[in-house]
Order: sequence, then C-alpha cells, then structure tokens
Amino acid sequence: MTNKERKAQGLPYHYDDPGLMGNQLEYQEKLYDYNATRPSEQDKRQRLLKEMFAEIGDGCHIETPLHANWGGHHAHFGRGIYCNSNVTLVDDADIYIGDYCMLAPNVVIATSGHPILPVLREHHYVYNLPVHIGKNVWIGSGVQILPGVTIGDNSVIGAGSVVSNDIPANVVALGVPCRVIRAIGEKDRKYFFKTRELDVWE
Repeated sequence: MTNKERKAQGLPYHYDDPGLMGNQLEYQEKLYDYNATRPSEQDKRQRLLKEMFAEIGDGCHIETPLHANWGGHHAHFGRGIYCNSNVTLVDDADIYIGDYCMLAPNVVIATSGHPILPVLREHHYVYNLPVHIGKNVWIGSGVQILPGVTIGDNSVIGAGSVVSNDIPANVVALGVPCRVIRAIGEKDRKYFFKTRELDVWE
C-alpha cells in the first residue's frame, strides 16, 4: 500500500513522501496573499477564499492572519461563518464547519497526529482524521480541537478547552479534556451571561 493510499484510509504514513506534496506550496502561496490583504479589501478576500477553500458559503468572514497547512484546500465551510484572528487549520485531512459557526481567536483545529510509539515518530509517521463541526457552534478562544472529533449543532466550547472526544449537540462543554457541563435550555432563554438577563428575544 502506498503512502497516499494509507493517508486516504486514515492509517499511519510517511509524511516526508515527496509524492504527497502535490500543490501544497501553491495553496500556501494563496494563503500568503490572503494574509497580505488590507482590511478594506473585502472583495479581494472573498475572491481568494473561494479559490483557497474546498467549499465556502456566502457571508463568511475570516480575520487575518489565518494559518493552514494546505491553505484551506481541505476546509469545507458553510454560510455565515466568522473566524477571529490567528485561527489555525491543520487541514491535512478534511475539516467540515457548518453554517453560522463562530471561532474565537487562537483556535486550532488539527486533523493530524503522530503515533505515541517513539520508533514510529523517529521514522516520520503521521496520521490524519477529519474533523466535523455542526451548525451554529461557538468555539471559545484558545480551544484545541484534535483529530477525528465531531462537535454537534448549537454547542458551545468554553475557552481554553482541549477537545479530544466527540461533543453532542445542544450542550455547553469545557475543560481539559473537554467535557459536557450542561445542556442548553430554559436558563439560556433568560440569561445571556451569568446573571445578566436578556432584554431582547425573537
């Protein structure tokens, strides 16, 4: 089995195989161009995002700098997504993010990992597993999302969390490792932050 076939199946493979590079440098050049845009060049940013990403919906706003191993080439974004500054996409495998998600500063979404067994790391083995984030998810600042994780619709991941296992829909989760703290429910219809009450509701 070739390294390309092993990579496609989520098996450990040699990351230094020249046959796996493809157009990676070309994709990184596009990312460089995106990060060099001025804040007023919104039309140019939108054009570049459509060229860079595997899929990107309308109304997405991604602050610079953005970091991505493959320049977003394996990133599938829905509509209305907001990414604050310094988001990192380790997009060696596919990253799927649903409509209206928000990513705070310094979020890392990693699809790549290395085996624990030292001899395998010595021989340059890596593996890639896709990450799936549902619709309307809020990812707090400094969150680390690890390979193979799925986060369900509408959930909130607290700042500084390390998400190493799946998180269901409609919950608040936080911590290291990230765990479900509570369901989203009636309390959230009354309070928007701690004891601060909502004064609008549609």
